[in-house]
Amino acid sequence: MRRRTPLPPSPLPQREGVDPVRVRLPAGDAWRTVRDHLVARLAGGAGAGVVDAMLDAGRIVDAAGRPVTRERAYEPGMYVWFHRELPDEERVPFPIDVVYRDEHVVVADKPHFLATTPRGSHVAETALARLRRELGIPALGAAHRLDRLTAGIVLFTVRPEERGAYQSLFRERRVVKEYEAVAPYDPALALPRTVRSRILKERGVMAAREVEGEPNAVSRVELLEHRDGRARYRLLPSTGQTHQLRVHMSALGVPILGDPLYPVVTGPVPAGDFRRPLQLLARVLEFTDPVTGRAHRFVSPRELRAWSSYPEWAAE
Repeated sequence: MRRRTPLPPSPLPQREGVDPVRVRLPAGDAWRTVRDHLVARLAGGAGAGVVDAMLDAGRIVDAAGRPVTRERAYEPGMYVWFHRELPDEERVPFPIDVVYRDEHVVVADKPHFLATTPRGSHVAETALARLRRELGIPALGAAHRLDRLTAGIVLFTVRPEERGAYQSLFRERRVVKEYEAVAPYDPALALPRTVRSRILKERGVMAAREVEGEPNAVSRVELLEHRDGRARYRLLPSTGQTHQLRVHMSALGVPILGDPLYPVVTGPVPAGDFRRPLQLLARVLEFTDPVTGRAHRFVSPRELRAWSSYPEWAAE
């Protein structure tokens, strides 16, 4: 088996808990300079003026940390690093609670509206970046991800060399995940039941959809209790398709309260609008630690407000 060449360490430190961008110059290209390649490669987000300004300011560096000049010759396989300008983000005014920490993992209880990892317009104001700053663990990484609008238990890894072992737990479905949701109550809906369908999530389209074909999404739906036309449900996904639980609950005719996408797209939720959070919570995460062999079960103590205090949630 051919061994992968290890990536060189970044010569730039993190900024606000966010890693610098790493770019590898591909083989086979015939650019005259590094600058020419970056202008073409970053054309979607940065023009020549932006790249030139970064080069002139010494903000693009090579593996030795030396600033790359405008005339630096193109070298196939060369790595360069730089920090993108951080977007002007609205702070999510809710804490992220650490429920467990050892030398291998950090388990956090993520609030609604906070993205798990840097992506798109959510960069420094994410669970990963916040925890890196608050805990002083620059190498912290996410073993999996929750939707920004979903609250609950998320697993992070402390040591980069162990991250793959924890990620494989999710890839190989060796994790028990239990969610809780508040949605309308339908007395005609027979529960518990297992929902199986094929879900397609297209790039650039906010909502996923069910299509014909071999099922790739399986969820068990159980009724916990109901009152006043609302119900509390336990959701047990055995697969991990994007928006799977939200799609399945909507398909059953009981869409999760506060959902801006299902059954009708009304979102995205505007920045700074923290009213009526999606009533979906990753309540339990259970697994056997692949490094230590310990059996773990983590439970979020959060309450879904549409159940505990519906008038306040609905009035926000």
